[in-house]
Amino acid sequence: MRISDLHLPGYFCAGRGYTGQHQFTLGFGRWGGLLETFADLGNLPDLTGPRCSSGPLDLVFVIDSSRSVRPFEFETMRQFLMGLLRALDVGPNATRVGVIQYSSQVQSVFPLRAFSRREDMERAIRALVPLAQGTMTGLAIQYAMNVAFSVAEGARPPEARVPRVAVIVTDGRPQDRVAEVAAKARARGIEIYAVGVQRADVGSLRAMASPPLDEHVFLVESFDLIQQFGLQFQSRLCGGSRGRRGTARWCVSSGKDPCAEGRHGCQHQCVNTPGSYQCACNPGYQLAVDNKSCLAIDLCTEGIHDCEHHCVSSPDSYFCRCHAGFVLQQDQRSCRAIDYCSFGNHSCQHECVSTFGGPRCRCREDYDLLPDGRSCQARDLCNGVDHGCEFQCVSEGLSYRCLCPEGRQLQADGKSCNRCREGHVDLVLLVDGSKSVRPQNFELVKRFVNQIVDFLDVSPEGTRVGLVQFSSRVRTEFPLGRYGTAAEVKQAVLAVEYMERGTMTGLALRHMVEHSFSEAQGARPRALNVPRVGLIFTDGRSQDDISVWAARAKEEGRPCALDPVGIVMYAVGVGKAVEEELRQIASEPAELHVSYSPDFSTMARLLENLRGSICPEEGISAGTELRSPCECESLVEFQGRTLGALESLTQNHILWDQGRDCAEGEGRRDPRQPQGFP
Repeated sequence: MRISDLHLPGYFCAGRGYTGQHQFTLGFGRWGGLLETFADLGNLPDLTGPRCSSGPLDLVFVIDSSRSVRPFEFETMRQFLMGLLRALDVGPNATRVGVIQYSSQVQSVFPLRAFSRREDMERAIRALVPLAQGTMTGLAIQYAMNVAFSVAEGARPPEARVPRVAVIVTDGRPQDRVAEVAAKARARGIEIYAVGVQRADVGSLRAMASPPLDEHVFLVESFDLIQQFGLQFQSRLCGGSRGRRGTARWCVSSGKDPCAEGRHGCQHQCVNTPGSYQCACNPGYQLAVDNKSCLAIDLCTEGIHDCEHHCVSSPDSYFCRCHAGFVLQQDQRSCRAIDYCSFGNHSCQHECVSTFGGPRCRCREDYDLLPDGRSCQARDLCNGVDHGCEFQCVSEGLSYRCLCPEGRQLQADGKSCNRCREGHVDLVLLVDGSKSVRPQNFELVKRFVNQIVDFLDVSPEGTRVGLVQFSSRVRTEFPLGRYGTAAEVKQAVLAVEYMERGTMTGLALRHMVEHSFSEAQGARPRALNVPRVGLIFTDGRSQDDISVWAARAKEEGRPCALDPVGIVMYAVGVGKAVEEELRQIASEPAELHVSYSPDFSTMARLLENLRGSICPEEGISAGTELRSPCECESLVEFQGRTLGALESLTQNHILWDQGRDCAEGEGRRDPRQPQGFP
């Protein structure tokens, strides 16, 4: 049988169900995923004849207007709503309709009590503006249950036993919990239809809908096909189609009269007259000058409505509407803020605060809100205040205290530490300024450098400090001989500008060996035996070879080394620094010369180890006079130490074999070897 073969007296009727090449799969009775449809149902004529009667019904549409719903899709949904309204028997004693939209908040478009005429509802739907925020579907269900279906909003009382139906239309995954609140709504007698469009989450639809799911869950491919759900929903409400799931029906009047020919152009009503017709408007409207269009009589413009927020005109009347985040009071004029926290689905760990935009979480005193917007974490006062501790700050409840490294005592101010006993040291700091460090972490490195300077007794006679920054190139920020006090050094460190770019660690080591420890740069002559210390900071793998210049810096101490540079190297790695490279750079043993921190914020924990190395408890103090090794007293002292070392090495059978290997392997003697060395 063809569609065109179906005839009823006075009407042309057509329908299509599970027959034919294409299936119209409703819900999940056939799990094919989407609601397959066919082209001829996409161009259905408007319902213009008699409406189907479903009996008294309270119907609320819950519409997703989140940012994922694009403007043209929202317009399709608007047309879908108006198409459904045209098929319903709307009236105070028949079907009452309300519409709410939601995103991160919920807004009542019009309540159940607002309109009794389709034209008024369509006008409000045409004026609907999407919220375009998140997707708080659970919050919308809670609002529908507690507010939209309340007697104050126009729902008929429970004792009237009028069915309550909610139709939820959404295109995405909810950002809050829906299962619990949907179960509460169903327990209160609300029948829920869940309509998913395009990107909707199937599990969430099934969690929201009433049983049986194959009659209450709908999934369509796109907003363009949402009209097909309207046909199915109509067939379920209309008594003539119940029990015939999957069948869409419509009827068009075939009566003969001048107005029925459809060329009159009347917006509202066409009235037959002998041999002609005339246009008329519905109550609350007046005919425009073209004698065809109708203009609503706007009572809100009179200014006597007393609405606290918004006045919405309807023919012969008006109603008040509140801003988003507010609900209308019983006087139907004033508005009160919605207490979203009372809905119980906010998931805040500490406190929930209702705002106009929805629920917001707040933490108790001395706690900070985490990025998830719900959880709280105890506040570390050391990170939140300018504590002024020279070495380390430790949070203790509502307060904090300062600590000093081992061997140093806290001063009377409770913040600074007494200085360690430094010796004569020439210290060059190599700082990684590559792009991977990032500006905020580079500032932490500069602060860490200044904490090291605080350990030192900086002076021309004591410790001299130089700073080199490297990335794809090398730049001396200040040489060893430029500043004579710790304050001057720290001020210069703070003024260093971040270089960015690559990580040429090998180039930096070469610059340090060839230039930074030269007398022209402020290093003291090698004849004075002042220790030379290099300290390098890096956060990643070098882009050039480091082996040659890492070895060159540490040549002193190797057997038969000629022209040693004699730099004691320390390597500090942060984050993605490579351990193999750190060990290659650092002096032996690596356990004493390599330090690592997982991130820049925890580098301060390395200060104690560095202090014990750079500031030894024993050594040549800054007050000790430096003597030339060629003076008589120096030679006598050197000879005594050398003879003691030779005796110890001889007993361990090390010296003679080593000397023989050197002589045979190179055929010459180290010129620095003292006379009498075998």
